[in-house]
This record gives sequence, structure tokens and C-alpha cells, in this order.
Amino acid sequence: MPSQPPLLSATDLHKAYGPTPALDGADFAIAPGEIVAVMGPSGSGKSTLLHCLAGIVEPDAGTIRYGDLTLTGMNDMGRSELRRTDFGFVFQFGQLVPELTCVQNVALPLRLNGVKRKEAESRAREWLERLEVTEVGHKRPGEVSGGQGQRVAIARSLVAGPRVLFADEPTGALDSLNGERVMELFTEAARSTNAAVVLVTHEARVAAYSDREVVVRDGKSRDRSAQFAA
Repeated sequence: MPSQPPLLSATDLHKAYGPTPALDGADFAIAPGEIVAVMGPSGSGKSTLLHCLAGIVEPDAGTIRYGDLTLTGMNDMGRSELRRTDFGFVFQFGQLVPELTCVQNVALPLRLNGVKRKEAESRAREWLERLEVTEVGHKRPGEVSGGQGQRVAIARSLVAGPRVLFADEPTGALDSLNGERVMELFTEAARSTNAAVVLVTHEARVAAYSDREVVVRDGKSRDRSAQFAA
């Protein structure tokens, strides 16, 4: 358990969809460079927790802090800015833009932040090399395998140098062999940048790549290790 203060934390989060509570007093904390697996059965609230932490969903009650900022109560523009500059995302099915080449997909976060095309694509190629998929740079997502596409998605999540990465079942659509290699490359790349990683998964083999686990069940969270040091 790291002794440094958390980079991102949540206290007593509540979120309901109609009469159904998705979160019911969940807590969470993660330090810079730490990888935390959020585990739980389907419908337990783990994806809702990730979406709240990332500023995609506003909780009904509770507090989320990122550094010196309070995300809860922040307007949509402010949260969108954070997602563009400080947060990176990896989803189960990659969600690459099908009309763009893989290099253009990876460069997209930089282009949205105003980086010129030549520089953005140069940095994108560097990340494709680090993720061992240089050969697919000129191809479109529909022309690559699932494992290659997920490595491209990871490169895209890291290219802008985010401080927090949110990964929602990043190997859920892959076979075990591809999943293992993707997780090896993902965690190695994240650690090299000192990014904190919030890793939602229901698979023990994926959670094994984390530093610790937080279990979400019936909207409540439980840290399997000692309490986060203040």
C-alpha cells in the first residue's frame, strides 16, 4: 500500500437508476503509478464506479476529488476538459474510429488538443512501436485482429500522457493468450509513464496484474488490502 496521498479518490458515492441503486456508499482511492483492479459480479456497480470517477456520470451523492479539484459539482465542460487532457480510456471493444487508420486513431487525442498532424502521428507511431503493432499503422481497425486493435486502443489511451487511465474489461473480447500479452504490454506501458490505472474486471487473471483489488458488491466497495494511507 503506497504511503503517498491519493491522486483520485471517492467518498460515500451513491448512484441510482430509477429505483435501482448502482452505488450505495462506495469509496475508492488510487495513488500515482498505482494499478487498482475493481472487481465484482455483473451488475455489482463496478462500471458505474468507473464512470463516476472518470466524470462521465454524475453521482447522486458523495464526493470525488482529483488532486486539488473536486469533480462532483464540476460542470460538463470542466469534466470534458479533464477527460481530454488528464484521463485516458481503454474499453472492452477498443472503440476505434473505423474510418481512420490505426496511426490516425492513436494520434486523435493529440489532434483534439491542437497538436499538428505530423507531430501527432510521429508520437502515435512511437506508441504503436512500444505496443508492438507498428505494422498495422496504415490499416483501418476493421483490417486488424482483436488483439492488435486493443493494443492500438491502449496506445491511443497513453499517447497524450494521461495521469489516470480507466480500463473497462480491456481483455474481455480477447482469447486468453492475446489477453495475457495485452495486459503485459498495458501494465508495462502504464508503469513507464507513472499513470494510475483503474482496471475494471471480473477475471482473476487480469486482476493479478494490479497492485491491489477493490471489490464492489451491491453498490458497496471493500478494499482487500489495508486502508489507503492518508
